[in-house]
Amino acid sequence: MRIDTQTGEIAPVLYSMTGYAAAQGQGHGFRWTWDLRSVNARGLDLRLRMPDWIEGLEQGVRTRLTKALARGNVTVSLRLTRDTETGGDLLPGQIDGTLDALAAVQAAAEARGIALAPFTAADVIGLRSHFESDPATEATRLATQLLSEFDALLDAFLDMRGQEGAALADILGAQLGQVDTLVSRAAQAAEARAPQMKIALRAQLDRVLDGAGADGVDPQRLTQELALIAVKADITEEIDRLRAHVAAARDLLDNGGPVGRRLDFLMQEFNREANTLCAKSQFTELTAAGLELKAVIDQMREQVQNVE
Repeated sequence: MRIDTQTGEIAPVLYSMTGYAAAQGQGHGFRWTWDLRSVNARGLDLRLRMPDWIEGLEQGVRTRLTKALARGNVTVSLRLTRDTETGGDLLPGQIDGTLDALAAVQAAAEARGIALAPFTAADVIGLRSHFESDPATEATRLATQLLSEFDALLDAFLDMRGQEGAALADILGAQLGQVDTLVSRAAQAAEARAPQMKIALRAQLDRVLDGAGADGVDPQRLTQELALIAVKADITEEIDRLRAHVAAARDLLDNGGPVGRRLDFLMQEFNREANTLCAKSQFTELTAAGLELKAVIDQMREQVQNVE
C-alpha cells in the first residue's frame, strides 16, 4: 500500500519497481526540467541530483519519496537554468517601495527648487536594482513551486509503476493458476502410481526378508524399513504445502502494497517443495508434472523480481 500524495488515502495497489516520469516548468526567473526514474533494487536507494542552494528542496523531495516508495533504485534529476526571456518578477510590494522612493526624490527636488522631468513606467522598469528579489526570498518561493510540481510528477511516476504492477499481477495470477493445475495433476499422478508403489514396496520387503537369513526378520527393523520407504514415497505434505503457498501468493497479490520481498520468499518455498516432489516421484507422470512445475516457478521468480 502507499499514501496518495494528494488525498492522503491508502491505496492497496501492486507496484512495479520500474518507472519513469518527466516534467518541465518555469517561474521566478527560471526554467527547469524534472526527471524521475527507478529500477529494481533490494531496498530503497535514493539518488538526488539538484541545486544545493535552494534550501529545503532536497529534503522535501527525499521526504516525499520515502513516504511513497518502499523499494527501488530511484534517481531524481532537476536541471535549472535562468530564464533570460522573462527577467525578474515584479512584486506589488517592490513596486510600491520604488514608487515611494521616487516620490521622496521628487519632493526633495522640489524643496530645493529643482525641476525633474515626469517619470514614465518605462523609466521605473529601467531601475532594475529596485526590482531584484532578495536571494533568500527568491529561493524560498522557487522551492515552494518546485515541490508543488514534484508532487504532480511523483503521482505520474506512481501511476506508471501502478500500471506495470497491474500487468505483473495479471501475469503472476495466470502463473499461479498454472501452478495450481500442475499441483492437482501431481496429486492425480500420485494416486495413479499407487499400484506401482505397492509392487515396489513388496519387492523391497522381499529383499529385506531374503537378507534376514535363518534367524528371521527383526520386527522392529521391519517396521522401521517400511516406515522409511513410505515416507520417501509420500508426497502428501508437498502437495498440501504447494496449495497453501498458492493461496498465500494470491492473498498478497489481492492485498497489494510492497509485497515483493514476501513473494520472493514464497518463490523459494515453491521451489523447495517442487524439488522434493521430483525427488520422491519414482513415476514418469509425476516427474513430468514436477518438472513443469519447476519451470513455471522459475518464470514466476523472474517476474517477482520486478515487484516493489
